[in-house]
Amino acid sequence: MQVRDLSLTFGGVRAIAGLNLDVHVGEVLAIIGPNGAGKTSTLNAITRVFDVSGGAIVFKGQDLAHVPRQRIAQYGIARTFQNIELFDAATVMDNLLLGRHRFGHGQWWQQILRTPAVTRLEEAARAEAEAVIEFLDLSAWRHAVVASLPYGVRKVVELGRALCTQPELLFLDEPASGLNPEETRELAFWIDDIRCDLGITVVMVEHDMSLVSAVADRVICMAQGAVLSEGTPAQVQSDPAVIAAYLGT
Repeated sequence: MQVRDLSLTFGGVRAIAGLNLDVHVGEVLAIIGPNGAGKTSTLNAITRVFDVSGGAIVFKGQDLAHVPRQRIAQYGIARTFQNIELFDAATVMDNLLLGRHRFGHGQWWQQILRTPAVTRLEEAARAEAEAVIEFLDLSAWRHAVVASLPYGVRKVVELGRALCTQPELLFLDEPASGLNPEETRELAFWIDDIRCDLGITVVMVEHDMSLVSAVADRVICMAQGAVLSEGTPAQVQSDPAVIAAYLGT
């Protein structure tokens, strides 16, 4: 993915100011920065939650800047949210099956008649959801209602729903937020497995530098809606401009 001259304004406030960034196939890219730097706004713009004010978002040769947001998943892009966005009254399995929505389930008349073809498609969707449950160790909560689950488990369920779309590019918005140290270490292993075993490119916005250092191949630090520094985790953390952005001068 190549993002070029991306801008996003809310009234007179500029959240993203001419942002340029590249996402390379097979990497884990971390986006860091102080509060208000435009990190989540960048994810929201790229995944079309917000309408961009200008610029290009090119994914596999296709400019997504003005693609209807409901079509983004069809391009092989998935995401999680900073604030968990699940259906609390539904079970874990039902939430994961929603991730299969981008795949065909037959014609409307086939669904009404529940033809054998539709049954096979539904069985295949459930099998894919079961594979994600196994991958993320969610077996114990398969039939649990989401509202009854601990916060950390709900974060994993949202990750599972994103994986059920079988994305090529996965955006994670503060995946370690609210997790305890043990859950964060487990998340690091999953992110590595998602990249290595599933072949999914990962971009994450994160404040937890221990997680960033553990999993990121490359780090971008943002400030005031633009890229301030880019490099390895160690290079970015030692950059005087990054230190000044976080701590002030």
